[in-house]
Amino acid sequence: MTAKKTQGLVQVFTGEGKGKTTAALGTVLRAAGHGFKISIIFFIKGHSSQGEYKTLAALPDVKVASFGLRQFIHKNNVINPAEKAQAQAALAAAREDVMSGKFDLVVLDEINVAVYFNLLSVDEVLQLIKDKPPRVELILTGRKADAEIIAAADLVTEMVKIKHPYDKGIKARKGIEF
Repeated sequence: MTAKKTQGLVQVFTGEGKGKTTAALGTVLRAAGHGFKISIIFFIKGHSSQGEYKTLAALPDVKVASFGLRQFIHKNNVINPAEKAQAQAALAAAREDVMSGKFDLVVLDEINVAVYFNLLSVDEVLQLIKDKPPRVELILTGRKADAEIIAAADLVTEMVKIKHPYDKGIKARKGIEF
């Protein structure tokens, strides 16, 4: 672990607006520039062609892991057991990295969505927050952050959608949104 002397906090980036992962990755970029050891775990996004994955994996002292089946999950659908298993595997990897003493910053991208879709329980995530060593900074991203996770966090930022190109039929663009 680096000689970082600050108290590790819990940050949550949530809301319907764009920018949650981008905010977390901005923090990663800043921390990497200061020599922090970083773990980033992508929940739900799967092993995909996400542009950020390739770039992040190339940074020194940054570990990247991606879980999920890369499919749309709907609240009204029956939970896919394979997707739930992927979320559980991601949480196990998160717990290992948070508790290992190897990382200063751990980012759990889209974990709030995994909780919202009942792929993980809120209690499991709250336990991870509670067990987090004091020096580890923990960032949780994703829409629909549970009220208990918000209450447990030290910093919460809600991205508010005022206007979005998707509303005009413009789909996500490679290199900009993914």
